[in-house]
Amino acid sequence: MAVHAKSLTNIRSAWPARRREAEALESASPMAERIGLDPTLERAIDARSSRLPGFYRRARAERSLAVARWAGLSADEAALLDGALTSARAEGMIENVVGTFGLPLGIATNFRINGRDVLVPMAVEEPSVVAAASFGALLARAGGGFTATSSEPVMIGQVQVLDLPDGDLAAAAGRLVAARDGILAVAHAQSTSLPRLGGGAKDLTVRQLPDTPVGPMLVVHLHYDTRDAMGANAVNTACEAIAPLVEAVSGGRVLLRILSNLSTERTARAECRVPADALARDGADGRVVARRIVEANALAVVDPWRAATHNKGVMNGVDPVVIATGNDWRAGEAGAHAYAARDGQYRALTTWRQDEHGDLLGTLELPLAVGTVGGGTQAHPAAATVLRILGVSGARELAEVAVSVGLAQNLSALRALVCEGIQDGHMTLHARQVALAAGATGDAVARVAEQIVAEGRIRVERARELVAGGGRASG
Repeated sequence: MAVHAKSLTNIRSAWPARRREAEALESASPMAERIGLDPTLERAIDARSSRLPGFYRRARAERSLAVARWAGLSADEAALLDGALTSARAEGMIENVVGTFGLPLGIATNFRINGRDVLVPMAVEEPSVVAAASFGALLARAGGGFTATSSEPVMIGQVQVLDLPDGDLAAAAGRLVAARDGILAVAHAQSTSLPRLGGGAKDLTVRQLPDTPVGPMLVVHLHYDTRDAMGANAVNTACEAIAPLVEAVSGGRVLLRILSNLSTERTARAECRVPADALARDGADGRVVARRIVEANALAVVDPWRAATHNKGVMNGVDPVVIATGNDWRAGEAGAHAYAARDGQYRALTTWRQDEHGDLLGTLELPLAVGTVGGGTQAHPAAATVLRILGVSGARELAEVAVSVGLAQNLSALRALVCEGIQDGHMTLHARQVALAAGATGDAVARVAEQIVAEGRIRVERARELVAGGGRASG
């Protein structure tokens, strides 16, 4: 374990504030040698398989060591995963900083996306999310994993035009379309790096809105390729730059100049096939389970009350990946929910159906603007390390991973809902949070959680009784 000892030394020198964690990892190193890096796990790591045997049962230090080995992280990179955002760094990211607020960072296993095994870091506070994603990925893996695609990274910037001469929208729109090339040239010139990489201004369209609360208006859509950046700043800059020319050509008054988070030109899509046999549960025929999943999805297609919860479950998978990579999860949420209502009714984002063999076929498509350069991906110290673990080549592949996790999450949730019910597994995993809320610390957290699960009494009051008794059953 010479390499491991060297890693611990580097962790201490690079991150003095993490010294106690390094010492804890050092004390756990015999266990890591004996259990965390047993031959089965070693073979999975060497093969870069995301099927890591017994990963969830390992101690945290062992899991961290395994992921570092799997992704080829340096000691400094591995240390960044353990709370690297200091208050000093946060001071440069937002205003009025008083501290930092952390989220657990878990690893979803079992993912195979476009033939490549992927370990997926997920930053999330809700119990069962990482486990559900991993289980959904395992089900999809039985059918070959996920096939994911994405469109070119084209964002839409909007320029609002009011007070048009005589309210003649058609004439003003015609003038703007005729001036398309000149307007695009101005927008294209606002960046030197993006055009060099094949990005920049690509197209211009004009929408007529004759009936609004303040009268008729036009909206100019600037289609702008942001390459591996999320691109909000680049799009906003280009919109502001073309505003004077849009005013001059249209004869109207420009007001808003800003990107849209409904990025319908920048979508990601994931598909999977789950063999019916993989869905069999407690004697239930897998084809019956598949049919139930199709039926459950159908309610979310036609009913917005169900669709809201259904789509929240999808975003349970997408958001933690977006957060862990330093991207804007709020933009993703806004775009996804607007996309779900694009035909006038809010609907499920997923489709599920059965083929002639009874196997389950699933699809998820989302507008998803994420980046691998710029913004929080560089401002947050851990984001680059998360991207290293993912091993993605750029923004499009990151979007393909995120949409695949969303589909896995939905699959796992629906299977639970139509079989044992969502609370069975969720409350079991929630027990640890209940134990913490009751004041359990250290090893007592696991003891109290196990006891309240065994009793079927996953409540804070019972957990407090056990904490008071030292984490053992009483009464």
